[in-house]
Amino acid sequence: MSDFSLSGFDLGAFVRSTLAEDMASGGDITSMATIPAGARFSGVMDSRDAITVAGLPIAAMFFRALDPAMEIEILAAEGEQVAAGSDLMRLTGNARAMLTAERSALNTVQHLSGIATMTRQYVDALAGTGATLLDTRKTIPGLRVLEKYATRTGGATNHRMGLWDAAMIKDNHVAVAGSVEEAVRRAVDAGIERIIVEVDRVAQVEPALNAGATHLLLDNMSLDELRQCVALVDGKVPTEASGGVRLDTIHAIGAAGVTYVSVGRLTQSAPAADIGLDFALA
Repeated sequence: MSDFSLSGFDLGAFVRSTLAEDMASGGDITSMATIPAGARFSGVMDSRDAITVAGLPIAAMFFRALDPAMEIEILAAEGEQVAAGSDLMRLTGNARAMLTAERSALNTVQHLSGIATMTRQYVDALAGTGATLLDTRKTIPGLRVLEKYATRTGGATNHRMGLWDAAMIKDNHVAVAGSVEEAVRRAVDAGIERIIVEVDRVAQVEPALNAGATHLLLDNMSLDELRQCVALVDGKVPTEASGGVRLDTIHAIGAAGVTYVSVGRLTQSAPAADIGLDFALA
């Protein structure tokens, strides 16, 4: 179908299951009733918004799944920032296949480009502070790899991909363990190399560091508190500001000296990009 791939994600299965969800056992009854089997269409996918592009190779996979011979020209690179009105893809092939795959293809590109576009806005707002933008695990179940691909395409760095690749000790873990120190000690004793500790008070910084934290998440802190924590850490481990970060506040947060700023809304709240597909008889 395509040379495009994402580590840890079966794109072929995703395409097949998405199309199956739309067609079930009956197929595209509208196209089958109204479009002759041999009819051919040409189409142009274009963006009605200024966007950062993400997902076009996946969209191509939807069309080629139903018409392997479909001629497809991708006109914009992944991660490219394009103006409103820009053409993204040109395709020619079986009309029924094109119409059947249209919505699945567009939904994917709209969603991923929406995430990439918001991410790029946050990356640009953070520029010059020395801090790096991170995404989070606030993703739609089943779509994490795709959505984190979109944040990377927009210029962010992926945080944890799941529960398996780093420990993240949060307030509930601390509550059960009894203290920050005890929670971190247990993670150290378990042989975990990456131990991220969420702290919401300046007083928790030194206990977390002394117990073996390798990364501190500074949760919902004021700018003054962030600066105090950064001074206490003094470069020993990375620091991450998180919680309530907005486009109009992220620059000041990054300028407080943290290593990272994480933003959940990149995947949780990004609006879909306005992208359409216009057809004409081939």
